Amino acid sequence: MKDLFDRIIKDKGPLGKWAKQAEGYYVFPKLEGEISNRMEFNGKKVITWSINDYLGLANHPDVRKADADAAAEYGMAYPMGARMMSGHTKYHEQLEQECAEFVEKESAYLVNFGYQGMVSAIDALVTKNDVIVYDMDSHACIIDGVRLHHGKRFTFKHNDVESLETNLKRATKIANETGGGILVISEGVFGMRGEQGKLKEIVALKENYQFRLLVDDAHGFGTLGKEGKGAGFEQGVQDDIDVYFATFAKSMAGIGAFFAADKDIIQYLQYNMRSQMFAKSLPMPMVKGALKRLDMLRTMPELKDKLWENVNALQNGLKENGFNIGNTNTCVTPVFLEGDIPEAMAMVNDLRENYGIFCSIVVYPVIPKGLIILRLIPTASHNLDDVKETIESFSAIRTKLEGGIYKRIAASMM
Repeated sequence: MKDLFDRIIKDKGPLGKWAKQAEGYYVFPKLEGEISNRMEFNGKKVITWSINDYLGLANHPDVRKADADAAAEYGMAYPMGARMMSGHTKYHEQLEQECAEFVEKESAYLVNFGYQGMVSAIDALVTKNDVIVYDMDSHACIIDGVRLHHGKRFTFKHNDVESLETNLKRATKIANETGGGILVISEGVFGMRGEQGKLKEIVALKENYQFRLLVDDAHGFGTLGKEGKGAGFEQGVQDDIDVYFATFAKSMAGIGAFFAADKDIIQYLQYNMRSQMFAKSLPMPMVKGALKRLDMLRTMPELKDKLWENVNALQNGLKENGFNIGNTNTCVTPVFLEGDIPEAMAMVNDLRENYGIFCSIVVYPVIPKGLIILRLIPTASHNLDDVKETIESFSAIRTKLEGGIYKRIAASMM
């Protein structure tokens, strides 16, 4: 027998092995100051492209006042206890009702965190007799939820409807044998590559296959569709999404999330989602703060307009300067480059220290070896000067990358 920790100490995983070089700078960095287009990092002002504050609400004075007023009135402890036992209020109900009305579903259920909620909802929705078919590029919360499933599960190639149909045929055969059903899971917006899920094409398969559709629209809620109602409205299929999910952590710059569906489905989730049944209720400042944010999302279309002005300027400018931004058709803006992890670290260090640009870096194992994604998240807080400066900086670091400068720097640091 081995000591359980022997493996952990010797092998910290594909990302953990870089902890000595990366911690505190590339991972777990400290951005300081008010959440905005420019913040403090490592003692310097940087243009910040890694904050999911799509509509610029994080430091809006009306939002901060709503948060502060609620904290002053209720503190952070109220309501105390789980929703089912002692943590339920009329404001939780009001937020659920307004979320349901906004995304045009019959009912909604508020959850404390998006990640936790998605994992638990998948677990609740299926039994061992059911089959799950999900996009292979799904967010980690979906993957972890699927891992709890004791029945059959299949992935389909990312946004590949033919692959989905092939797996639906397999799933249908198994479900007929077990007497179960089929749950298909996709995303409204895939957060790394910025592509919308092919919801319209997935929904069309309902004509030939019997399944229910769960959509994670964390990045689409507030940014896509009429009034920011999400990817389902953008593609004209909201009514055909059986369970809709969105988080407050992106466009609403808050904490919490919600599921929306027919009343019977939401009631089932309320009584069967273990992560909510046995967790403390969302504190009142977050609930009342979310109500304020949702009201602003509904009534201030200029926020979404400003966001898309910046998105279009950034993405068009990058393409005009020869950058590969993949197939994004959302706000998420990935810049694809070629290189290894040490090169990526040297390049990002240069970007932050010498060009004043802070963006997220995505490498293996999130994406295939040999690729680097510099992931940019435009917000309504950015401006065209930020865009211009960023594109000029990217052009400079690309020249260095292709010239092997970062490879030599990385070799000298190893």
